[in-house]
Amino acid sequence: MNTELISPKLILEVSWEVCNKIGGIYTVLSTRAKTLQDLYKDSIIFIGPDFPEREHNPLFTEVKSLLKPWKSKAAEEGLKVRVGRWNVPGKPIAILVDFSDYFGKLNELYGLLWEKYGVQSHAAYGDYDEACAFSYASAQVINSLLNNNVREVLPKEVVAHFNEWTTGAALLMTQLTQPEVATVFTTHATSIGRSICGNNKPLYDYLQAYNGDQMAVELNMVSKHSLEKMTAHAADCFTTVSKITALECAELLDKIPDVITPNGFEPNFVPKKAQYEAKRKQAREALINIATALTGKNYNSEKTCLVATSGRYEYKNKGIDLFIDALNRLRAKDDIKDKQILAFVLVPADVKECRPDLLKNIESKAKKKTALPNPIITHNLNNMESDYVLNQMKWLGFANDKVDPVHLIFVPIYLDGEDVLFNKEYYDLLIGLDLTVFPSYYEPWGYTPLESIAFGVPTITTDLAGFGRWAEDVCDTNSLSSGINVIHRTDTNQIEVSDAIAKMLDDYIHLDVMHQDEIRAQALLDSKLADWGHFISRYLQAYDIAFQNANMRVQK
Repeated sequence: MNTELISPKLILEVSWEVCNKIGGIYTVLSTRAKTLQDLYKDSIIFIGPDFPEREHNPLFTEVKSLLKPWKSKAAEEGLKVRVGRWNVPGKPIAILVDFSDYFGKLNELYGLLWEKYGVQSHAAYGDYDEACAFSYASAQVINSLLNNNVREVLPKEVVAHFNEWTTGAALLMTQLTQPEVATVFTTHATSIGRSICGNNKPLYDYLQAYNGDQMAVELNMVSKHSLEKMTAHAADCFTTVSKITALECAELLDKIPDVITPNGFEPNFVPKKAQYEAKRKQAREALINIATALTGKNYNSEKTCLVATSGRYEYKNKGIDLFIDALNRLRAKDDIKDKQILAFVLVPADVKECRPDLLKNIESKAKKKTALPNPIITHNLNNMESDYVLNQMKWLGFANDKVDPVHLIFVPIYLDGEDVLFNKEYYDLLIGLDLTVFPSYYEPWGYTPLESIAFGVPTITTDLAGFGRWAEDVCDTNSLSSGINVIHRTDTNQIEVSDAIAKMLDDYIHLDVMHQDEIRAQALLDSKLADWGHFISRYLQAYDIAFQNANMRVQK
């Protein structure tokens, strides 16, 4: 640790995704936890949401003895909390707070945020109320912890770190109730930037011409944008995850981040050599077995190239459309007629049920499976007729005929290990892939390509992803030989990107096994450059800046 920096004696980190696995921020926090635990043993405490209906949470183990004196005080103060360990490497302390009682106090909160900070909550809708109720409860937890001196530290020795607009109200409230606490705010993606892209408006060519406040009115995003912007300006240290998102913050939030804090990965998530090979084999078998049950084709595991994209269902932002288009261009190539590419879209959608005919085919003892109707999807959806992925696959003529060298399968479920199809978590399938493709349009960081190379799976991404920009700075990303290929993407060059992906896939499947293994090995080496051991120093810098600015703020 750099002794020249001011070091916290207690870190309180708040996120909607503490012990709540719903997106990329969960990966950020859960993989960073061990590194912080190594530095600040049990002086890093995560605060996340508790849900009364979800009494059994496999990500959380309640420990009755942890912070026991404080829990009694918290109960007297009306706080409903559970204290325990987050079941990730490092096993950090986690406080889960039931925020259901705070919905009735939101008018009080919104009035205070308007009066003190000018946050415009009057136009709130959707998940804004839920986020702010959680924020209000989290701020009360922080206030109670410090008032009861839970770690025998002074407030001026504490850093409170808040992630995303969903915790913005907690930061603002903490500055009011505990003004000496140093606050850090990290935006992992600006709400207005994501909305601009989600509404199919070009972001990058016009970024300098956009006014964030004006766009918030146009896109009905006033409350979220207002809360995020005011939090960014009020925080003692404002951070974001990449250079490309820093530009977005400067233009749309009128605030240049104090520090860029890239997202690292914890190597403990990756199995060691012997277990790695066994898990890779199991993953390939699982993916191929499902494909065989759908298409009726017996795939040769050694000769079939397994490719996938994954992430949130953001059809354009995540580049899902270009992944499918690239596969269509690949299957038109004459030199792949004797090859077999098995591709997957591993993206959660509006699922109704796993297909009964597929489950029946899987359970069948017959050596030769019969192809099912519509063999391009594993589940029935509630919106089969209007689903973007399914419609694009059908429009391009993907039918997974046995003679087709490119098969594409949509797996529209969240891979949490509890589905009835694979019963495997995402990482337990990722490890079996040969390649991943993430042709992102809007991607402030891009955990999926980083996770991919960490598991020794070469990846293709774009320079509109924060990870892609970082990779360009540290690796040779012009070809897949480095394990990472970064393709140039703009607002308008979709055809060129699809062609480039198709060419990369074509080149890869024509390599011999030795060269493919070399690329996998290089991907693993590249991933070492992005583990938390390299990136945690940015957080230590952020804490130091927060302490300095908090001290000046209090003295005013």
